[in-house]
Amino acid sequence: MARGAWNTALNWGRHSHSVKLEAMTPQERADRLRVFREELAALESEGALELSAGQRAGLDAHVAKTLAGLADSHDVDTTESQRHISLGMKIASALGGLALCVAVVLFFQRYLGTWPTEMQAGVLAMLPIGLTVGAEFAARRERTLYYAALLSIVAFAAFVANLALLGAIFNMAPTPNALLVWGLFGLALAYHFGLRIVLAAGLVSLLGWVIAATNLWRGWWWWEFERRPEELIGAGLLVAVIGTAAGARARHARFHDFPQIYRLLGLLAIFFPMLYLSADGLPSYLPWEPSSVKTFYQMAGVVVSGIAVWIGVRQSWSEVTNTGTLFFAIFLFFRLVEWWWDSMPTYLFFLLLGGIAIGLVAIFKRLRARTRSLA
Repeated sequence: MARGAWNTALNWGRHSHSVKLEAMTPQERADRLRVFREELAALESEGALELSAGQRAGLDAHVAKTLAGLADSHDVDTTESQRHISLGMKIASALGGLALCVAVVLFFQRYLGTWPTEMQAGVLAMLPIGLTVGAEFAARRERTLYYAALLSIVAFAAFVANLALLGAIFNMAPTPNALLVWGLFGLALAYHFGLRIVLAAGLVSLLGWVIAATNLWRGWWWWEFERRPEELIGAGLLVAVIGTAAGARARHARFHDFPQIYRLLGLLAIFFPMLYLSADGLPSYLPWEPSSVKTFYQMAGVVVSGIAVWIGVRQSWSEVTNTGTLFFAIFLFFRLVEWWWDSMPTYLFFLLLGGIAIGLVAIFKRLRARTRSLA
């Protein structure tokens, strides 16, 4: 019995959730080992598992050695307190990067106009280059990439300011191609250093370029993003599909969470234009009256967000499930307002909303139970 329990414990630790070790990040491996050790202790205290002193000592030594190796080679968190500290460091790094971005912009706004033109152009050109070199220097000396992330954020902001201010200095007409260059630079930084926040900034720039370029081709002002918001739906779908396909093929540890960013931004690019059109009805490619367009997107929003929730649950994509759930509630609220707001007392309307919310909780609870039975 002890030997059978021992084999069961080892199989749980090595093959839980059918995840292969080569497809895991070092931090995920450390988390699994830590949870395995805690669960093993709980099983022993409950009397469900009995290990000999030699077996337990060998297991403890193996887990400790593996965690120590991961911590030494990848600087992973091996305790819950370390995870909390790391989270605080990530938040501080992101906030520090944003604060430095604001400082750079305000500094240029304060002093740039007092410098000679040649000096202005030189500083604007060299600043993002210098910050990128600094990020590379920091990345080579720090495995956690906190300082590299901070410098990369500032480098991206400096590059954006570079093109914008150089255009103003030399009286150049604004062009949507700046968004394309910003996006490509953001993606280059993100994939070089493995940074999600810079990836998101690059993808937002590329999504903006798609709408701006199509506006320009039609002869409109390129920054009039509201002229044809439906084009953003197609661009968002493309981003979500590309990110998912790339994530299915790429097994690089530094990029394992990039598909989540692609899917999240893709969904936001799909849902926000639908939300805008569901409230206004214009402008749209659909050859209908504004009221019909409005109704169509209210219904389509409910259906598409529901599909997103279903896909997220099926694929275990929490970002898809949560985003779909949020917009499902928003679209459903608009639809219910359209149906019932003018035809019943306010208290009764909100009472019905509460009842519908309780019903949705029951449905999601049953869906979760079903997924557990299929696991």
